[in-house]
Amino acid sequence: MQPPIEATFRDQMKPIFTDEQLVIQLSESNKRAFEEIYDRYWYKLFCISFHQTGSREEAEELVHDLFESLWKRRLESKINHLSSYLVIALKYLIVNHIKSQITWRKYQEYVLLNKMHEISTTEENIEFNDLSEAIDKAMKKLPEKTSRVFQLSRFENQSVKSIAKELHISEKAVEYHITKSLKVLKDNLWIYQTDN
Repeated sequence: MQPPIEATFRDQMKPIFTDEQLVIQLSESNKRAFEEIYDRYWYKLFCISFHQTGSREEAEELVHDLFESLWKRRLESKINHLSSYLVIALKYLIVNHIKSQITWRKYQEYVLLNKMHEISTTEENIEFNDLSEAIDKAMKKLPEKTSRVFQLSRFENQSVKSIAKELHISEKAVEYHITKSLKVLKDNLWIYQTDN
């Protein structure tokens, strides 16, 4: 017995909308249109984000933020080409995310390396000596090249470009060694951190 035509083609009856149609429906607060956009573009956007950040968690969070913004701004956004709009919006989010990471890293560095300047009393001078010794010990735990990069950057105030040229390594490698140094120092000097 042949199944009824309605059952046979039920799945094919589901409407397939173009991006342009979805954009119009999105501007009318159609949640199904939003879900279709999400399903259609999530993986592509995730791949772009993951390629730039190298972190699955950060990539997923950035894509989530993008779609959250898309829905919140659905009434005011002027979208001519959906795919391009989403990719460009995501790239702005990625750039801002990376900038915020750099700013946070520099803040941590500031707190860490300026700890010595906070000490003024005689009792605190003892703490200063302990801190200096702890820093020396932490530096000895670093690989030779990492330690050298950190000294050139933070104690001799050389630029990333200058260090890369002197040590014959890439600027990206210099950034890597600096980040690694800060992490080791932070992990070894946590006891000296204050609540101020």
